[in-house]
Amino acid sequence: MTETNQKEKRSVFDSPLLSSKVKSANAKLFPEGALGYLVGPTLALLANSVLSNYYNRYMTDVLNIKEWADAFFTWLPVISVVFVVLGNILVGRLMDRSRTRAGKARPLLLLSVPLSVIALLILFVLTPFANETSDGGTQLTALVLIAVGYNLWFAVAYPFYYTPHAALVSLSTRNSKDRSLLATISNATALAAMGLSSMILPFFLGMLFVYQLDPAQLPADALPVLDEATGEILYYVNATGNAILDGPASYNHWKIFVIALVIITFVGALVEYFFTRERVTEESFTGKVAAEERKAAPIAAQAKVCLKDKFWWIMIAFFFLYQLGGMLKNVSQPYFCSAMFSDNGAYSAAIGGVYQGTLSIIGAVPTAVGMLIAWPLSNKIGKGRAILFGAILSVIGGAIGFIDPENFPLVVVSFVVKALGSTPAMYLSLALLADVLDHQEALHGVRTDGLTMTVYGAIMAGMTGVATGILNFVLSGVDYSADTVSSEALRAAMPWVFIGGETICYAVIVVIFLFMGVEKFSSLDHRAIVLNQKAEAEAEGREYVDPAEKLKQEEAEAEAASEEARIAELKARCEKKGLDFEAEEGKYRQSLAEKQAAAEAKKAAADARKAERERAAEAKFAAMSDAEKEALARKAAQAAERKAERDRETLAEFNALREKYGRPALSPEGEEGGAA
Repeated sequence: MTETNQKEKRSVFDSPLLSSKVKSANAKLFPEGALGYLVGPTLALLANSVLSNYYNRYMTDVLNIKEWADAFFTWLPVISVVFVVLGNILVGRLMDRSRTRAGKARPLLLLSVPLSVIALLILFVLTPFANETSDGGTQLTALVLIAVGYNLWFAVAYPFYYTPHAALVSLSTRNSKDRSLLATISNATALAAMGLSSMILPFFLGMLFVYQLDPAQLPADALPVLDEATGEILYYVNATGNAILDGPASYNHWKIFVIALVIITFVGALVEYFFTRERVTEESFTGKVAAEERKAAPIAAQAKVCLKDKFWWIMIAFFFLYQLGGMLKNVSQPYFCSAMFSDNGAYSAAIGGVYQGTLSIIGAVPTAVGMLIAWPLSNKIGKGRAILFGAILSVIGGAIGFIDPENFPLVVVSFVVKALGSTPAMYLSLALLADVLDHQEALHGVRTDGLTMTVYGAIMAGMTGVATGILNFVLSGVDYSADTVSSEALRAAMPWVFIGGETICYAVIVVIFLFMGVEKFSSLDHRAIVLNQKAEAEAEGREYVDPAEKLKQEEAEAEAASEEARIAELKARCEKKGLDFEAEEGKYRQSLAEKQAAAEAKKAAADARKAERERAAEAKFAAMSDAEKEALARKAAQAAERKAERDRETLAEFNALREKYGRPALSPEGEEGGAA
């Protein structure tokens, strides 16, 4: 009976057919890193990048939906935000409760495949072509299918993929070095997918937004635009200079493109599923990890802490503004480029696409540069101040763009300055949020990761719909249509969405970050957390282990396990291929010794340079006069006194907060029982 029940409880994901193709006990660059964390996710994420950037344009230009369903077009993304947020929360809960030998995240990747395929087919292939001349039945069918497909993708299929995808790095291994390698590769995939859709695809928009060349379908006032070299007709423009689009032809081209996108998404998700492995989840099936884990604080208790924390509110407001500004820029960029920039006085989606792709490629440079300077800058001035100064730079960049929004070189300068200013916010904000969570734990003894990340995830997921809704309200207000991708009204409005929306958001960020001061409490927070943990351990009758020592111990255990697994794999390979294990092990040891020697030589050279700088400083000091030495000593003493005074003020403020929430004050030495 027991055996029968066990068989009934087996999941389909326990089948060898669906097992991971990664057999290594350790995470490696190939095939796991290259296929499971780079190639697979890049392909799988591409569809969402395309939909986020171009589906709205597909509805306005190909279906001309504003002409026959303006209210539907305007409200669809706004109302769908509710379902998107609920979908993300649901998938997160489902992943927490999942337990199969394939893991708790990877099975959802596989389940996302049919959902993604169905959603894409509904949106582009099964939805009939409908425009203002179609009959009412066709229009109604199209609207129903668009609503179903839109929500099936953004609220179901994409969360089923992205939530487990985002969790895979932490579930892949306990070895921090291997995890860092996979995290670096994984972070590159989002930029790669976005790069393909915003930097490469715009140059091929002429294949998706097809010009009308049939004289019988052209209006009487249509004028041809000729190729100067061959005299061939490139496209026709109407009286206002807008290229005339062929809706049915564009619809058919999009169908072919999306079928290819379906295949790419299908292959990408499968590659990621089969070439990843959840070693941490697998431990629960082998008894390596104790079953008992501390439960998180109830949501009500977390909410009570968050609602009274001004730093938490600042961070939530920041994420709302940062994501809203960024999405306003992203969703409006195709419309802005088509409306503002022309080819010999002609405006079209394809012409705008060339400018859009060029702008995105140039704008990617400061983002890459910012990744190199963000962390060193934060180490010097702090994360909050780095974000503050970056926001000020972004506001300056936005002001530059408003000087002349139809001047492409000037818009490029504006875009680059804003992109450079946004990099501290991009790379440092989550680390600053972690400081806020630590501060809450120090004051209340409660961590609010669960509630905070739920709110954060809802903001990040829902802002695409909010930004698209704002854009659609603007497009409706200026009577945008496929035949008027550029007009005086559009040229007046689009700079405010593309440049102004993000600039205004960063201006508000500047104001609120003037009050962000959580980092000054960091050292006190860490001391208080240790005291909280010691008191908790004492109350539970268990020995307290310092987190840093525990981490070192776990890392040593992970390294030992990795070494055992490596030796076992090498022995198996040698037996299979008839190789001499001792010889192969010797090669490995020699290679390892050479790497260690190179690392030691590099460290020795760095130590020598440091010693030389110290000797030079000592020599410079020795050459000073007594008066100069005294002045330098006074300056150092004054700086030390100012720092000590700031530390005393910070401690007093911190202790006042501790006592406000019923916790004992800390002494200057970091022990409980200090004066408030």
